[in-house]
Amino acid sequence: MKRFISTILILYFVYRSDCENSTYTTMYDGVDLDEILSSDRLLAGYVNCLLDKGPCTPDGKELKRNLPDAIENECSKCTEKQRDGADKVMHYIIDHKPDDWKKLEAKYDTEGTYKLKYITSQPNVESKSQENKNNNDDEDDDDDDDDVTYNKGPSPRVDSSE
Repeated sequence: MKRFISTILILYFVYRSDCENSTYTTMYDGVDLDEILSSDRLLAGYVNCLLDKGPCTPDGKELKRNLPDAIENECSKCTEKQRDGADKVMHYIIDHKPDDWKKLEAKYDTEGTYKLKYITSQPNVESKSQENKNNNDDEDDDDDDDDVTYNKGPSPRVDSSE
């Protein structure tokens, strides 16, 4: 009897430690997100599944089951691929399907923490694209621009008394 109880306790602790460190299933990591995002019909199916307005595919059921935990814990159980995929999908929906995003946010992220995080990360993306544009402009300066005249006259005087 003592041995039986010890075995049960050991199995319980192994099970608990395994559950705490686990990640979400990788069974559906092969789903083609670009195909879903490029098809209004497919995307609407997933959105409707998440909103309890339509049937769910097996991967949709898994997403629906894990989404609240993933949002609450900042995707701590996600693999890197899942985290990148989640960001890609949510960014797409925020940018291209704002009505769907509002409905999903009302159900899964009532505090709006994900969208706020996304919006605050946007200036970094914009500044990087501006830097790339500026770098490309600098490269174009090597062209023969000798026929262009720039106005290098004095700048207007600013009177500090105004």
